Amino acid sequence: MGAALARAAQWTAAGSGNGTLEITPLNESLLNQIIKFAEDFSTRHPQEAVFLFREPLEWKTQLDCSVFGKATVQSEAKDKDGQPLLLLMASTLRVRSFDQLSHLLQIAMEKKLKEARACLEANRDPIGKILGSEYGTVEGEDMSMLHLLDKVKKDDDPETEMKMKIFLLLYQLDLQLLNSSLKEISQDIRLSPAAINNEVNLLRNFSGKGGDTVLESLEYTSDYIFSNGCRAPPWRQVHGEICYLVIKPHDTDPLYVTCSTAGVFLNGGKDDIHYERKSDVYKDIVTFLRERSPRFVENMVSGQSQNLYDFTEKNVCEKVKSSAARRRSIDKKKFEPSMKWKNTGKTSGRFEDVSGSSSETEEDEEQPVRRQEGNTDLPSEYWGIQKLAKYLKGGDPTATVIALCSMRDFNLAQETCQMAIRDIGCLEVLINLLDTEEIKCQIGSLKILKEISQNTLIRHAIADLGGLQIMVKILDSPDKDLKCLAAETIANVARFQQARRTVRQHGGIKRLVGLLGHISVGSTSLTSYQAKDTEIARCGALALWSCSKSTKNKEAIRKAGGIPLLARWLKCSHADILTPVVGTLQECASEPSYRLAIRTEGMIENLVKNLSSEHEELQMHCASAIFKCAEDKETRDLVRQHGGLQPLSVLLGNSENKQLLAAVTGAIWKCAISGENVSKFQEYKAVEALVGLLTDQPEEILVNIVGALGECCQEPINRTIIRKCGGIPPLVKLLTGTDQALLVNVTKAVGACATEPENMMIIDHLDGVRLLWSLLKNPNPDVQANAAWAICPCIENAKDAGEMVRSFVGGLELIVNLLKSKNKEVLASVCAAITNIAKDEENLAVLTDHGVIPLLSKLTNTNNDKLRRHLAEAISHCCMWGSNRVAFGETKAIAPLVRYLKSKDPSIHRATAQALYQLSEDPNNCITMHENGVVKLLLAMVGSTDETLQEAAAGCIANIRRLALATEKAKYG
Repeated sequence: MGAALARAAQWTAAGSGNGTLEITPLNESLLNQIIKFAEDFSTRHPQEAVFLFREPLEWKTQLDCSVFGKATVQSEAKDKDGQPLLLLMASTLRVRSFDQLSHLLQIAMEKKLKEARACLEANRDPIGKILGSEYGTVEGEDMSMLHLLDKVKKDDDPETEMKMKIFLLLYQLDLQLLNSSLKEISQDIRLSPAAINNEVNLLRNFSGKGGDTVLESLEYTSDYIFSNGCRAPPWRQVHGEICYLVIKPHDTDPLYVTCSTAGVFLNGGKDDIHYERKSDVYKDIVTFLRERSPRFVENMVSGQSQNLYDFTEKNVCEKVKSSAARRRSIDKKKFEPSMKWKNTGKTSGRFEDVSGSSSETEEDEEQPVRRQEGNTDLPSEYWGIQKLAKYLKGGDPTATVIALCSMRDFNLAQETCQMAIRDIGCLEVLINLLDTEEIKCQIGSLKILKEISQNTLIRHAIADLGGLQIMVKILDSPDKDLKCLAAETIANVARFQQARRTVRQHGGIKRLVGLLGHISVGSTSLTSYQAKDTEIARCGALALWSCSKSTKNKEAIRKAGGIPLLARWLKCSHADILTPVVGTLQECASEPSYRLAIRTEGMIENLVKNLSSEHEELQMHCASAIFKCAEDKETRDLVRQHGGLQPLSVLLGNSENKQLLAAVTGAIWKCAISGENVSKFQEYKAVEALVGLLTDQPEEILVNIVGALGECCQEPINRTIIRKCGGIPPLVKLLTGTDQALLVNVTKAVGACATEPENMMIIDHLDGVRLLWSLLKNPNPDVQANAAWAICPCIENAKDAGEMVRSFVGGLELIVNLLKSKNKEVLASVCAAITNIAKDEENLAVLTDHGVIPLLSKLTNTNNDKLRRHLAEAISHCCMWGSNRVAFGETKAIAPLVRYLKSKDPSIHRATAQALYQLSEDPNNCITMHENGVVKLLLAMVGSTDETLQEAAAGCIANIRRLALATEKAKYG
């Protein structure tokens, strides 16, 4: 595991420290494999398990003494000096054998992933600790194996031999970990020397001493170019490194950069090159510089750098140009008399044009609504604010503060007042006030901006005028009130993509995460100091909530260390901060890394706890987070273990709050994927409640309700409950809808219900089978597949299935044509449907006429086990008509089928043996089977405990043997 941890695992950049294992799906996979290896070690290698490590593995644990059931935690097993092999003392764990490590992991239960991560972070080279430093992981050629082998040969020493065995086991694990990570790593974008060189040359064209250039300079550290285009020395090229750059931006110290096939990152160089990575890895140089230099971003889209702007992602900076120009015109570092500020007059038309050009491509895309212009019938508030404007613009600091206070006396939630502030040029003044050193003016301005930024047009205008950049800087202010106001205003403004991007590009995410560091968690009654810290964290969480609707911002929050801080605030009891914290988490839970973190950081317990809150908004966000996280089985189990299924069932009764109902039904749907949870939902009468909600609901909620019923229907008793509660008719009615997600779920639910004959009678009476059949024409392959799966139990349980199928005009031709689909799930489901249809001889004859045999034969060259099984079953049943057996042989279906017997899936063995048995009734097929080695494979299956498989295998061998005997008799008389 040494090489895998060093080369495959993903570590955070930690400066001079050791770094930590990032919370990523790749790392989770590696950790789970290591855990399994350690847990099973005692059972699989009992002798090696008692071997004493050279040095103990030591780490800070989250397990306490109560887990072990003892006050003093130490193992009964001791070394020759009487020291325990496992010792827990002051939250530090020391383990000295695999036996104790295996025992510890079994005790750790759901915390084992955390413990494994902590252990490996504290012991970066565990092999060195286990066997000694001479066996530690090294870069380059590793000779430790050869040295150990020589020692075993020379010394007849049992300990050395034991080390050799353990080393080989660990080496085998290392290879396994590296192989499993190879697939994911190989999918990463790879840079080439040519791509780097093109980017460097382009950036150089726009670099120089001038103020409008994007960089001051950019230089390679070496002029020598190897034949492969790299400038890095050969011993670094093996690590994927291409070249090294020294980049001088206008606004930061020189940056020492490594360009590698994996991407671009900061190295530790100054006087000389230090190869250690000091930052995250970026996909190219421009992306790297965007995160490092705001001046680079500004100048990149200026007129002289238009080619470079075109070279990069235009949508990243589409509005920065106009913002930067306006910001320069109002950029003042000191408070100056208001007479120096320009009155820009009415700006409504300009703002509407800028806002309207926003091309949102992410989650919540808001488009400002055009407002009717004109000054007729304007209320008195409009003219009152206009009178105040001259004092705001033309007075000294004291007059300005008074004007700000007077402006706050107006109803700023009223659109007339908001538009008045915008139309008469006060918005520019308010933003300019933020960039002064007068805290009273900054606070007064932010209080107004916070109120009026609820308006879509206003928030687009604030972003366009560069207000967000100044607010981000204010987050560093020592004044707590100022920080709170800035964060709350950012929360309002960052409701559209460009604003969220601006916050990230100017360092806002790190600053906002920093606001969560003011921890007062767990306090029921707060001191005024704690209350202010909680308020700062609340405002920071509100802003992060708005920003977290962007995928890149979710990643930025994670990298800034936001997850553990959100986890800590989740433990508090104050709904006003819990709501934005959970809101942020449920937005971020769409990313796998967050779902993993929410599970491993113990957040599920708190999410479940808050399902019983008195605040419906908080309940809704908790349910929504569970909805997204319950994609993973471990999370579904945790929700059950922490008692979350009952409050979810209770919340079904609150059908008036549609947002809450959507989140709750979604959470129930995903939790019901686990059978153990279905039993609990049955106990809490959730199925009856879900059926009761099947009518008069928005489609978003119906998708979840029907999804949940589809999962619950896997249990026979629930299929009966749905029928008795009158659920079949509304489900069948939904088959006529157009929403694709709803159709995917309702076809599954109807199909599951149809496995009960009594349910099938109702479905057939309501013409449900015809509706399912018509959905085979749906363009969505998921709908097609689920409809075909649902048709299978309908045919199995119909009274006169053959006649029913024939009644669908063109239905059999439609089924056969679906065998041309490219989707494996569609193909498997259609094969399953054909298996059931072919049980009727007349229908099988029609299928044959429509060309089913060559289409099935064409599919046999597949490695998909699910398709193999259903395809073999379809072939087996299609052999029962005319010369179909011969046709399968002529269309080359035999040899691929024989290969199916090498699969590890017993269900494929059974289906394939049955198909081969039917095909072996034709002599030519027997010859082809024999040539492809079928006898040896079937002989092994004759002894199977599965009687169907046993009989089919024996029958096929018997047919082949009879043909061989007949051939010999004909040949020799």
